Parts: sequence; structure tokens; C-alpha cells
Amino acid sequence: MSQTVRTRPEGSGQALSEAYDTALLDLDGVVYAGGEAIAHAVDSLATARAGGMHLAYVTNNALRTPDAVAGHLTELGIPTVASDVITSAQAVARLISEQVPAGARVLVIGGDGLRVALRERGLEPVDSAEDEPVAVVQGYGGPDLAWSRFAEASYAVARGVPWFASNTDLTIPGARGIGPGNGAAVEVVRIATGAEPRVAGKPLPPMHRETILRTGAERPLVVGDRLDTDIEGAFNGEVDSLLVLTGVTDGAQLLAAPPKHRPTYVDADLRGMLTGQPEVVEAGDGFRCGGWTATAGGEELELTGEGEALDGLRALCAAAWTAAGEGSCELNGGKALARLGL
Repeated sequence: MSQTVRTRPEGSGQALSEAYDTALLDLDGVVYAGGEAIAHAVDSLATARAGGMHLAYVTNNALRTPDAVAGHLTELGIPTVASDVITSAQAVARLISEQVPAGARVLVIGGDGLRVALRERGLEPVDSAEDEPVAVVQGYGGPDLAWSRFAEASYAVARGVPWFASNTDLTIPGARGIGPGNGAAVEVVRIATGAEPRVAGKPLPPMHRETILRTGAERPLVVGDRLDTDIEGAFNGEVDSLLVLTGVTDGAQLLAAPPKHRPTYVDADLRGMLTGQPEVVEAGDGFRCGGWTATAGGEELELTGEGEALDGLRALCAAAWTAAGEGSCELNGGKALARLGL
């Protein structure tokens, strides 16, 4: 796929909730963290919905069913039905169903989300390598998933049974911090078998296809907090994206982003969906946004001016991404980010 290399965040004269028909929202780190709603999420989503934007919740977490996720969101004050939720479990179940006979047995290493998704596709979840599965599927099973489940997957995969993974996120945010995600569990089976799974979740095409099939979005905006899943998934799907800084991505990671990890827009939280986005313009040998001007010096990124911290970050992105071209910016942005409190 050939795409124009993004060298700066874009501006928008319209509120993003008006410019796009559907928001494809990540959950962990965007809407909630540790099960609790992130600041401004509930009110921002309500306003976007009232204005006519369709809200869809797209998660790589395969543990919970769409019904469970919708129930949780509704409890948080975000009215949601199961059809508004798209999970990597659904994406991987479709992927498997296209390659095995109807009614086939699939060894499940994970939770209820995978089992429900497989049954939706007419497949039979089983628990043992001795149940003659025609495929193995692995998804996040929660912090208490038994080590014996990884062994069961390894037995089947070592026999040549095709292996699928809902996603390979190495980490997952929780109430006490960042914990190991499904990608860490996939590594256990990979080390034991030397095999490679077929992966469905973000940032890969099966997840984007599942999302579009289920939402019918024509002008979607991906909203996420992770560069390597949400933003890369938008890049692979050739759709626009909004990075919010309420999750795992910090300023330094954003400045160093290669082209596939560069979002269309950057904002602090979901209130960014309700506003336009400021333009970043060339200013001499640098870039200006709001009251800030950023330039790429010999060894570091430099920032002058004053104003909103996010405007400074947007200007720094333009300086860093332009200097990096098709690579990752190696200039030190620490002093400039410190000026912004980021």
C-alpha cells in the first residue's frame, strides 16, 4: 500500500463529530481505565451522539462479550447496545470460520468473549488438544488464566493445528497500572512451539474489515490511545485517526512516530471530538501552531513562544515528522516537552 507520508497533524474547520459519520473508539485508555470512565468521556460521547455521530466501540480485548461491554458502558453513563461493540474475538472468529468447515471444533485459550464469538460463527469451542480441534485460538483470558492453558495450546500447535490469535498487544492498562496483555501470552506459546499465529486484531486488516462490516461506516474516525494498534490500524485501513493522550502514549513516543504511527489529529481527551483542530503552518524554517513555533535543530527539537500545551505539541510533531521523513525522529525533544509539561 502506498500512502503519502504525514509530516504534520491536520487541522479541521469543523468539529470532528460533524466531519465524520462514525467514531471507532478504542476502550481501554480512551473511554475508561481500570473500569472507571476517563474524565470528560461520558459528556463528550453524549454530545457527539446527540449531534448525530454514530459511536462504535472497537476493542482488542477478547475477554468480555459485546453484551458485557455494552452493559459496562451503560453503567458508566454511556448508553450502549451489544451491536455497538466490535471485539477482536469477533474478528478472529470470522477469520477462522472462513478457513474451517461449519461446526468445526476450535480449542479456546481465553474467556467468554472468544466462545460467544465462535458460536456466532457456527463453530464449537473445546478445551483440550485431545478434542481433535481443527484450529487453536488465543485471546486475553484475564490475569488468572491458568498456565496449563498455554500448555494445552502448545500441544495442539506442535501437532500442526493452525493457530490464531485475537491480538498481540503486549500490555493492557488496569486500575493498578500496565499489566501483561494477550501478546505476552502469545509469546509463551510461540517460544514453546516455534510457530507463528495468524492475528486478527488491531492494527491488522481483519479487525478493520470486521468493524466496517458491522458499523457500515462511510466516513469513520478511529479514536485511540495507542500508536501501534489504533493509529497503525487506521493507517492500514486508510482512514483518519485521533490520538488522545489519556492512555499509554506520551509526547516522546508521538514525536518519534514513524509514518504508520502518525495520527491525523492529536488532542488531550475525548473533548477533541467536539471541536475543530488548529492548523499547523510553516513558519520560516519551522512550524507554528497557536502561539508556539517548533524547529528541528542539529541535535534536538526546539520550541519558542507560549500558549496552549497541545498547540506546542502539534508544532513539535510537525518539526519532528518532517525531519524524520519516512523514518523515526531521533532528535531529542525532552527540553521542549518539559516546557509544555508533557
